[in-house]
Amino acid sequence: MAEGEKTVDGLELNKEWLEAADSRAELLCYLKEQVPQIFCLETESCPQNQEELIQSRLLHPLECFLFGEDPQEGLEKLKQGCTSSQLCGRVFKEGETVYSCRDCAIDPTCVLCMDCFQDSVHKSHRYKMHASSGGGFCDCGDVEAWKIGPCCSKHDPGAATAMVTDECSLEPELYERAEKLFQVLLHYVTEFLVWEENLELSAELQLRTKDDAYYCVLYNDEHHSYDHVIYTLQRSVNCNEAEAQTHTALIDKEGRRAVKKGTLRSCQQAKELIKSNSEHISMQALRVEILHATVMAHQTFALRLGSWFQKIIGYSVGFRQAFCQVALEGNTDRDRPCLISRLMLHDARMFKGARKIVHELIFCSMLMETEFKRLFAIEFTKHFKQLQKDFINDDHERSISITALSVQIFTVPTLARQLIEQVNVIKVIVETVMELLCEHLDVNHRFYFLGYNSDKFTRIQVIFHDLRYILISKPSVWTEELRTQFMEGFRVFLGLLKCMQGMEEVKRQFGKHIAVEPEWEAGFTLQIQLRHILAMFQDWCSSDDEILLLAFKECHKVLKQCNNQPFHREPADYYMCKHILHVRPYKVSQQPVSIHLPISRLLAGLYVLLCRTGAIARLDNPEIYDHTQLAEQPLRCVVLAAQVSAEMWRRNGLSLVSQVYYYQDVKCRDEMYDKDVLMLQDELIQWNRLTEEMLYLLIVITGERYVPGISQLTKEDVTMREVIHLLCIEPMAHSSLVKGLPENESHETGLENVITKVATFKKPGVSGHGLYEVKKERLAEFNPFFYHYSRSQHSKAEESQKKRKIQEGSDKALCPPVPPAFCPAFSSIVRLLCCDIIIHILRRVLQKAAEDQATHWTEAMIQRALHLIGQALLEEKTQLEDSTVEDVTFDFSLKARKIGSEHGKSVFLLLSKIKAVPSLEAQKDMIKWVLQMFEIVKCLREKSSPTASMSMEATKPEESAQDKEKAERKRKAEAAKLHRQKIMAQMSAMQKNFIESNKMLYDNMPESGVQGEPDTATESCAMEQMELCVAIGPHRGSTPAEREVLTCILCQEEQEVAGQAQAMVLTACVQRSTVLTQCRGKIQTNNADGAGTYPLFMPPELAVGTHTGSCGHVMHSTCWQKYFEAVQNTTRNRLHADMIIDLENGEYLCPLCKSLCNTVVPLIPLEPLMFNYENAEIIGPHLTLPRWIQIISARIKGLKSVNQDNDCNAECSSAEGDMGLCGEGQPDFRSILSYGVQEPRKFSDSIVEMLVVCATTVHRVGLQTAPNELCPRVPLMAWNTCAFTIQAIENILHEEDKPLFGSLQNRQLAGLKAIVQFAAAQRLKSSQAVIQRHFTDMLGVLLPVVSRKNTPSVLEVDFFHLLVGLVLSIPSLYQEEAVDLQPSAVSSAYNHLHILHLVTMAHVLQILMTSTDFPAVACGDETEEARAAAELCSTVSQCTGRLIPDVSGSSVAERVKRGLEPFLRCAALFFSCLTGVHPPEELFGTTVTSQAQMEALCSYLALPSNVFQLFQEHRNSVTPLLQRWCGSPAAAVTKALKGKIQTVRYPRRRNRLIELPEDYSALLNQASHFQCPKSSDDERKHPTLCLFCGAMLCSQSSCCLSQLDGEDVGACTAHAATCGAGVGMFLRVRECEIVLMASKTRGSTYAAPYLDDYGETDPHLGRGNPLHLCPERYRKLNQLWQQHCILEEIARSLEVVSVVFAFEWQML
Repeated sequence: MAEGEKTVDGLELNKEWLEAADSRAELLCYLKEQVPQIFCLETESCPQNQEELIQSRLLHPLECFLFGEDPQEGLEKLKQGCTSSQLCGRVFKEGETVYSCRDCAIDPTCVLCMDCFQDSVHKSHRYKMHASSGGGFCDCGDVEAWKIGPCCSKHDPGAATAMVTDECSLEPELYERAEKLFQVLLHYVTEFLVWEENLELSAELQLRTKDDAYYCVLYNDEHHSYDHVIYTLQRSVNCNEAEAQTHTALIDKEGRRAVKKGTLRSCQQAKELIKSNSEHISMQALRVEILHATVMAHQTFALRLGSWFQKIIGYSVGFRQAFCQVALEGNTDRDRPCLISRLMLHDARMFKGARKIVHELIFCSMLMETEFKRLFAIEFTKHFKQLQKDFINDDHERSISITALSVQIFTVPTLARQLIEQVNVIKVIVETVMELLCEHLDVNHRFYFLGYNSDKFTRIQVIFHDLRYILISKPSVWTEELRTQFMEGFRVFLGLLKCMQGMEEVKRQFGKHIAVEPEWEAGFTLQIQLRHILAMFQDWCSSDDEILLLAFKECHKVLKQCNNQPFHREPADYYMCKHILHVRPYKVSQQPVSIHLPISRLLAGLYVLLCRTGAIARLDNPEIYDHTQLAEQPLRCVVLAAQVSAEMWRRNGLSLVSQVYYYQDVKCRDEMYDKDVLMLQDELIQWNRLTEEMLYLLIVITGERYVPGISQLTKEDVTMREVIHLLCIEPMAHSSLVKGLPENESHETGLENVITKVATFKKPGVSGHGLYEVKKERLAEFNPFFYHYSRSQHSKAEESQKKRKIQEGSDKALCPPVPPAFCPAFSSIVRLLCCDIIIHILRRVLQKAAEDQATHWTEAMIQRALHLIGQALLEEKTQLEDSTVEDVTFDFSLKARKIGSEHGKSVFLLLSKIKAVPSLEAQKDMIKWVLQMFEIVKCLREKSSPTASMSMEATKPEESAQDKEKAERKRKAEAAKLHRQKIMAQMSAMQKNFIESNKMLYDNMPESGVQGEPDTATESCAMEQMELCVAIGPHRGSTPAEREVLTCILCQEEQEVAGQAQAMVLTACVQRSTVLTQCRGKIQTNNADGAGTYPLFMPPELAVGTHTGSCGHVMHSTCWQKYFEAVQNTTRNRLHADMIIDLENGEYLCPLCKSLCNTVVPLIPLEPLMFNYENAEIIGPHLTLPRWIQIISARIKGLKSVNQDNDCNAECSSAEGDMGLCGEGQPDFRSILSYGVQEPRKFSDSIVEMLVVCATTVHRVGLQTAPNELCPRVPLMAWNTCAFTIQAIENILHEEDKPLFGSLQNRQLAGLKAIVQFAAAQRLKSSQAVIQRHFTDMLGVLLPVVSRKNTPSVLEVDFFHLLVGLVLSIPSLYQEEAVDLQPSAVSSAYNHLHILHLVTMAHVLQILMTSTDFPAVACGDETEEARAAAELCSTVSQCTGRLIPDVSGSSVAERVKRGLEPFLRCAALFFSCLTGVHPPEELFGTTVTSQAQMEALCSYLALPSNVFQLFQEHRNSVTPLLQRWCGSPAAAVTKALKGKIQTVRYPRRRNRLIELPEDYSALLNQASHFQCPKSSDDERKHPTLCLFCGAMLCSQSSCCLSQLDGEDVGACTAHAATCGAGVGMFLRVRECEIVLMASKTRGSTYAAPYLDDYGETDPHLGRGNPLHLCPERYRKLNQLWQQHCILEEIARSLEVVSVVFAFEWQML
């Protein structure tokens, strides 16, 4: 339909509808006709066509009616008169990253979306980030959500105005039309979204003829798994597995799916089958409905209208207001709720897709308008109970429930207070909880949770969040209505607490263990949920004195009503210390006791607030509040905890131990243990037979004053004390400190405000995390009996502080700190310390120790008694210093000296006695300190000078001053001695044990003389100094004699490495690698015949190489074989062993360092060699490069004719070409032998066997093929792994800026030498004909005489691989039929020299041909090197036919040298390991200039320092070669020069991990904009970043599954196969963790290189602190990759972590 026709059609319909008497009926009539036609087509139309029909025939006419004209024109007019909204309102998807500002947010629920956060002032504040659970929306623009900066730059209207309704109102006619249209359509949408299966269409929508076309619709639930539904569908509706999977995926995503279309009868049959089949699986049938096709069509369009409503509402505030008005408009039938309420009430029965549409509609309409938000909130609260009950019975997650909207309305402070005043939302919420929990009430009206439904209980807990939201912001102004309603809600809340008071009582078991553990978790879960709510209620009460008094009275009244109080028992008289104690008898160990006392604890909190605010003075009849009785229940609880600690309740099982643990744990202690202490601080009259715990309780009651209201302190002081005591245990990370501190309702601990005052921060290294250490000046505040310490923390802290004191040389006394003074209301507590009963208790405890009756006392008892005495003396000292002696009534010191003194048993005298008790040696310093305190207090009372009255004590410091100095010197000397011994022990351990916990860290440590490493007798001879440091050619140096004696790490026996001895082997790991690739993501294919392709020729892109690495540990071959067999046998039975090692592929873990290995490399010693320079000088003139080429060519041709190798027929050039290349006269077939031959080396059978083992593994892994030791490509792969490993090592050394020689660790060097010698020995084991053929093929790249048809051009070969192959295979040319021969040392020297010269020249040409951007010729270009470079460049341009203008010779020379340097460095490493000739000293340091290093390299490799001289020295030989190199094969070179195929530039690009942003939020921003390439839905994705190439992938998602080797794998696994040859390193952005992958089945997680300001990683953004890139850690990750340690890291991590359920890494 054309655009013009659509417009006319829409406008005509608009006119008809407006003129009709009943426009509603006309609209519905139109929908009745059109909707079924569009949505009930016989054949499935494509979504695009259907959408076009919806737009043209349905939505366009509706928009015409709305605007009264063409919608585009109407919209333009609308935009001119309206401004954009101040509110963002972006609705979050599940998993989307959101931000909260800790400095400015009113509460933690106030969040910003990524875009708004990036453009806001909060980016520079203290912020948190976390993943949204979905359903919330961005609070940008809401001034009630933020203290400052409510708007980002996008939504800032210019001035921070309140959230007011935009005055951009619509024209009256437009508003009227909008209201009329919205009314019809919203009714239509509501009717079909709340549709029930048995309903009939209304007359207005009923078609004249009803077709027998129905749908069988299957709904989503959380009871059945994917597999269950797929199985059911296959059995019920005759669909195949693929169709069933599609149905199931869509049902899970949208909430429902029509699985069958047909007649009513066929659909009913399908329904019955689905129900019966699903019931068999899970005892619960799937929900299935049969809907008429017309109903389905209208429902589908109703959902589409929901999206259309959102679009229209977004056009104008006026449209939004009109929609809200219609949605909230009351019904004429008062019993029937408004439209939005109907949708809410039906929410639990709607399917997922419908819910989502309704929620989004509410977000973008009512929640964006202040007044309508209030009206909606009232409606929501009105139906709150029903909505929550529906949610409890629903099985869907809360994120897709209407109840999740509570956070959007209850957290608005003004709205919350209005809801309290108008509908008493507190009462509504608490009553809802009570109704849902009423089934768990026992006969005493207390909760009893035995046999509770955990799923239902979890859903009920969510309701407490709503109560917390309401109480987040306490009111600054109280109205009478607010007071009345709040108190009414508070009374209902007390009713809930009353049901918890005394619940789940326990009674001590005697005789036998409890049979069934009682249920306790539900009660504590309730307590945890109420923890912040109780604190918030107290906070609200503290803001108004009148409310505080009323709340205290109500709380006391309810507490008196509780039926488990002992107030009705008759008191009895007890006699002690001449005192009569009038108390009610109660034995905790014999009678029931409960740990749940929320009302008692709430009363204690309110009492402290009364004291703090001074409102206690206004309390009527204070005498009625008998604090002794009120303290009874908390005291029982504390005694219970003490008895459990003393293991008196062991027969009651673990449930009680767990309850006591949580009672004192940081999660619950605020409102449990701490409040019990508060209540007991009011008055204590109880005696506990458990002396230690009772003394500890007395210490706590009298010493723990760090509560605002108990003493004059702030919350900051309290937090500081908590932090000091946590850090006295040990230095801690920030996250550990946060876990150890209680959170407030905003999830804040206050740590950041105090941490710098009490601690210093120690930054983290490459591993670990940053730690805080307590400042020395704060250690005086340490209290060894800090009441928040657990038993283990107490012992750790005590040990730590004693250790510190020993190191400082001070005494070991852990004195009590000076506490702050009590507030007047609590000042009488200290009287407890000097009462007669306490003195009596202390005397009895000390007397038992003095009599040394071992069974009657413990050291812990004495320790606590001494601490109590110290507390009392400090209190007396403080009072005497602050007041006159006459005013001080606290007389502990007097009583301690007087009571019992007549029998020599006063506290003071007993202290002097126990000093001599041997078993109290550890407490001697503490006793000494206490006695000194007695003397100080005595002096203060007598107002005498301390020196006079402490004459005895005063002389001691004078006497001991010299002793102390001597002792200090002695201590320092001993410490230094111990330090030396420790260092020597560490060095010895390194040498003997050779244990390394982390190979990469170990790389940085010296390894000389380590057991299992080559222990070479390095003799620095003067002869070596005199010899030339040249590895090849006639001037090559000699190979020194080196005797290697190694120790087997298994049998610990020593053996010398020798060719004829039993084989010694190095552990090794062979793996495919893309570390050096220049074409990331492209994997080369292997040709079966090995001709002309990899592995015969390595492409210059180095797409995939084969790396062989070793951890350097040595074993006998027989020992290794036994060990390997044992590993095979024992590991097969281990759970998930295949995740760690692949037994089928010969993997094992190194016996010593647990590195992953899959083969061994035999150690082959270098033969000592004294080079014969005289012979070399004689042969030199006869073996020039042209002659050498002739001899080699003749030998190759001769061998072909001898072997009659028809497979290797070379396409020989014409005779003229041969003569022109080789000069006059052809040499003889055996001329090559005349320059020197010798017998080949002989090896023992075990070495030969190990050569085969290693070569087979390299071949199998490198080519991913079946093991075949006879394959002709076996020697090729050995040479390739040798070359690639050397290139990888050179790359690492370059990256780490280390010298080429001398910086490799012994294990690395030994491994490299072993690999080179192993590769060199391949020609001895393989068929000589095969080796000769490979040599001929490789030489064909350099010499056209022997080239084959498919020989690659110089641009298609990596010349270092070619160099290694040629050098290691040329000895095969010396093989004769009857005799095994190999070239002599002189012959080899010349062979190596000429091969290197040829390869170097070809590589120089390769560099020139791939470089195109040389600068033009410049003045002063007169050096010899520059002229030679310019000349060569000109020659090459002539040969290639590429017109190059005159270029700067110096720039050409510089480019060639830079491009050639990596090749020369690799060649130097290779010849050094092959020949054993010592390199020049310049290559051992990093301080040498690059020019000097280049000259040293050329000197070592017998090359001229000006490499262009090669072309001039061999001009006659090289000129024809240049023409061939540049022109044959012509196609490849021509294409490369014309830019048709991509060539590698030299020096090659050094690969590193991708650049990561410094701020992690930038990565999150990138991930938030990530769109899955294969999916258009908005379901949660897991964006995962490949650190090799930077590709963003969609991991762990069914949409991106692909096939790999016939198996379904995830996006990361598939990507790793092409990007990293199976190895991968990925950053999961939303989870903030690294994933290492080694194959389809193996992987592990690794800490991301992002740290917060406290030096800690944050996996899964659990803490949400801002994160920044740590360059050191990222560098370590880069090293992990470049050093090929990823496999090893995975194996080690899996070995450490015991895996119960294997993770499916292939699905990542």
